[in-house]
Amino acid sequence: MPVAIVLINTEIGSEADVLNALANIEGVKEIYEVYGMYDVVVKIEAPTHEALRDLIINKIRKIPQVRGTTTMIVVEQRIVS
Repeated sequence: MPVAIVLINTEIGSEADVLNALANIEGVKEIYEVYGMYDVVVKIEAPTHEALRDLIINKIRKIPQVRGTTTMIVVEQRIVS
């Protein structure tokens, strides 16, 4: 299953709104509010690369307070306990 990490810049002061919107999107698996160059980091999964693309372009980027995104497609994942 394709996985990606999406780094999100939001409108100033709208982080909570973006977090709430992301929590309602199917395929969003983890959400982190962060400090630094980005405001929110999201882990997403979809059944295909096309569905992953659709999730990013038509769901995440369409949240009104999202100013920009940077996407990193995961090529290998290791779960460490």
